[in-house]
This record gives sequence, C-alpha cells and structure tokens, in this order.
Amino acid sequence: MSGLSLPSAPGAQLFKPGYQTYQSEDGAINRNISACREIASIVRTSIGPCGRNKIVINHLQKVFVTSDAATILRELDVVHPAAKLMVMASQQQEIEMGDATNMVIILAGELLNQAESLIRIGLHPSDIIQGYELAEKFTQTTLKELVIDKVDNLSDEKELYKAIMPSISSKQYGNETFLAELVAEAVYSVLPKNPKNFNVDNIRVVKIMGSNLSASRVVKGMVFSREPEGSIKKITSRTRVGVFTCPIDISQTETKGTVLLHNAKEMLNFSKDEEAHLEASIKAIADTGLRVIIAGANVGELALNYLNRNGILVLRVPSKFDLRRICRVVGATPLPRLGAPMPEEMGKVDIVETIEIGGDRVTVVRQEDDVTRTSTIVVRGATQSLLDDVERAIDDGVNVVKALTKDPRLVAGAGATEIELVQRIGQYGEKTPGVLQHAIKKYGDAFETVPRILAENSGLDATEVLGRLYAAHGKEDVVSGVDVDDDDASGVIDAKAHGIYDALAAKSWAIKLATDTVNTILSVDQIVMAKRAGGPVMPKTQMPGNWDADDD
Repeated sequence: MSGLSLPSAPGAQLFKPGYQTYQSEDGAINRNISACREIASIVRTSIGPCGRNKIVINHLQKVFVTSDAATILRELDVVHPAAKLMVMASQQQEIEMGDATNMVIILAGELLNQAESLIRIGLHPSDIIQGYELAEKFTQTTLKELVIDKVDNLSDEKELYKAIMPSISSKQYGNETFLAELVAEAVYSVLPKNPKNFNVDNIRVVKIMGSNLSASRVVKGMVFSREPEGSIKKITSRTRVGVFTCPIDISQTETKGTVLLHNAKEMLNFSKDEEAHLEASIKAIADTGLRVIIAGANVGELALNYLNRNGILVLRVPSKFDLRRICRVVGATPLPRLGAPMPEEMGKVDIVETIEIGGDRVTVVRQEDDVTRTSTIVVRGATQSLLDDVERAIDDGVNVVKALTKDPRLVAGAGATEIELVQRIGQYGEKTPGVLQHAIKKYGDAFETVPRILAENSGLDATEVLGRLYAAHGKEDVVSGVDVDDDDASGVIDAKAHGIYDALAAKSWAIKLATDTVNTILSVDQIVMAKRAGGPVMPKTQMPGNWDADDD
C-alpha cells in the first residue's frame, strides 16, 4: 500500500481549520457568474416604464415597495463576494449620476452570461477581458457619434423638462408629465447664473400623507413639517437668525452635585438664580437684533416663555442634515452654547411663515435673494410607500440636471441606442483579427438585453419587436426604440419625435462601471473564505427559554 496517498483539502497545512477555498478547476468563475446572474434576474423585471415593483423587507422589518435597482440591492444585504461587486457598481452609478442603476446590473449580468458561453467553448478569461476592454473603448467612441440632441440652455424650463421627463417616466410611468413639470419648476427657481454651480441639495422633498399626487406642488423656500414652538408663528421682514445645536433650557451641570437647602427661602432663591440666568441669556440674544432661532435640540417651557416675551420665533429642526442645510441657506454658524451670537455667526432670513397643506400645518423659511435660494417639492399621496417611490423618482430627475451640467448631450432612449450599438460593435468585431473577435461580438450581443427586457416588461412579443428594430436600424435609422404603449401595434417608436432621451453621461458611466465590474469578476480564479469570527451562532429553530442558557 506504499503508493496510496489520501486526498487532502487544499491549504490544510496552511490555514486554520474552517477555511473554505474554491479554485477555477472547481468552477469558481462559473459559481461567481451564477451568483451575479441571480442578482440580475431580481432587477430584470423592474427596468423600464412598465417595470414591476418589488417588496423588500429589510433586517429592521422596514418595507420598501420600489422598482429602483439601487434601493432594492442596498436593502437586500447581499453577502456573496462577487455579487457584492455588482451591487457596489450600481451604488457608484447612483452616487455619480443618480440614474441608470438598473442598466448597470442588467448589462453586467448579460456580459457575464455571454462570457460563460465563451468559457464553455474554450476561451481563457484573460482573452475575454481583453476583448471586453477593446469593445468598451469602441462603445464609448460610438456613443458620442449617436448623440441626437443636447440641452443648449439649462436656464430654459422647457429644455430642462425635455431632459427630466424620460428619467422620471422610467420610475413613475403615467405621472411623468406632472412630476417632470414640478422638478423643472423647482430646479429653474434655484439654478444659479452659472448652471455648473447647481447643487442638488438645494432641492428638498417633503412628504405629507393624504390627498393624491396631483395635489403636490413646489414651494420656494425650505418647508418643515412642523409648526414653530412658541406663540409667534410668522416673521415677514428681513431679520437675523441664529442656529443653536444645544438645548435652549436651564443648563445642566456636567457632573451630578448635591445642594443642601436649609429652608424654603433658600429653595426659592436657588430656582430664581437659574431663571434669572436663563432670562439674561435670552435677553442678550434678543439685544443682538436676532428674531428667529432654529433649535437643533429641545426647547424648555421656561425658555419658551422668555422667547415669546422678546418676540423671537423658535423653530425646532431635529434632523442634523436639515440643520446643516438651513445653516447654508441662511448663512449662519451652528452654535453649541446658549448665549448672544457674534455678528458673523448670525444669518439672515427674509420670511418665516406657517401655512396649511392638507390637514397639516408646516413652516416655510424663504430667502428672496439670488444667492442662497432653495426650493421644496411638497409631495402628497395615499401611502408612505408611494411617497417614498415618488421621492426616488424626483431625486433621479434632479440628478439628471446635475449630470447635464457636466455633459449636455443626449442620446435616443427606449433601447434605440443599444440596438445600434449591437450592430456597430458586431461590425467592429468582424474586422478584429484573432480570438478577441469572439469576445467583442458577444460584448455587442449583450446590449440586446435592454430592448428585449423593455419589450417583455411591456407585455410585447420581444422577438418580433427586436426583428422590427433591427430592420429599422439597418436603414441608417438610429432613433427607433421600443414602444411600451404599442400604439400602432408594431412595438416600434421614433424616440426623438416622442422626446425619449437618455443622458449621454449616465449611459456612458453605466457601460463603464458594468464592464469594469465584469472584468474584475472574470479575473478572479480562486476564492478563499475564512471561518467566521465570533461566538456561538443562534440556532435556526428557537427553543423555549434562552437558547444559550445552561439549563439543567
């Protein structure tokens, strides 16, 4: 028996017990591809105007009803290392462009599908990566040739509307006209003289339950869904404003102390001193000419009484993000101590008023000057899920404007650009010598998935629609896309004539991120997973009593 050797786990002598390792010979690449395909299949039915929603219940039992890929994947808590790369790519697209997150996932999933078929016929992953890189460079050049329009003047509300509407229609189909008008109005009212300085933070969304979507409106200024604290509810003339992050109340000592009081008189004097100190502090604030206080923490009853006496309006803003934003709008410095602010620490505000929207009373803080203007879209709706989804659609629309400040060019939407890319990349592949041409052709074929899914999600016969699109694009026509309404029963629509555009920058970034992610996944040939750290894991089936108790 001298020639017999027992098979041992790879790295048995090298790692601690509990390690797992997958090598390319065991199909590590195929496992990664199948995990990523699973991710792509989850968001596949959510792409396009007729995309369906998903209900995602996260680890905190919060319910999300949305078709936004970035939100779905962020809340799914994916643990597979290769699939996580795709999730990170979609999140990066969300940060950079705020739109086309679905396309990153769908395209990456399809590119991996095509790569799997190439590996099966014998191509090495490094050849596929090289081919994909060449094809991506060619695609980026071709995209610039497919530009059919551009937003010449961002200061024109109609031009803004033209670019915003396609982005919103992919999330809120049927309401896109109304919502795009709201976003265009809000953006137009805050756009600086140089549009490149446009800040997306200058547009807020406040969600108020009740009524329906058509009752939504744009309010120039910042809207807070609460009333001012005291009896003063309105300031109509330009005045100074202070922002305090500390509680506006009798100050608490840092350490606990004991005060020995001998009689009732001492007790009265003790509380009087505290009250006198608080009154003096508020008097000093009023003497600076300040008439509006934004409080980041709680406001005491006694302090409120003194503030009312001095004619100071108090608005409590518990959110740190909103506090930071209002500091920027009014030009104030947040103060961590209660006392008279220095002149340079105070800001200025034109109007603070309380208005009623639906059954709720809200406070509007407004600036009339051009420098620090801000705009709020007040969204109404029947359910919280609808309001959240509309907010995401509005956020996409605002981010499209930000993308257009960097690159104003537009390409045809509705899958028209993708069909043209399939044909042009295929022709480029034919001219490329050697093994790489297979990878380049497959890269082009991957783009077919976008119009196919658009047709499938709209209930059309995808094969028939694609046949008509290929026929149209064979005649030097680069604007024929998928007609999701299927008005003339052909399933094909003129994207330019119907104003269906995609921002060139968003599409370019989506292709770039999807290709980089796929190449990273394909270049992995081994996964080594350490044993999980930590104590005992709670059993799946919960026994009565505490699971880790040493019961006799």
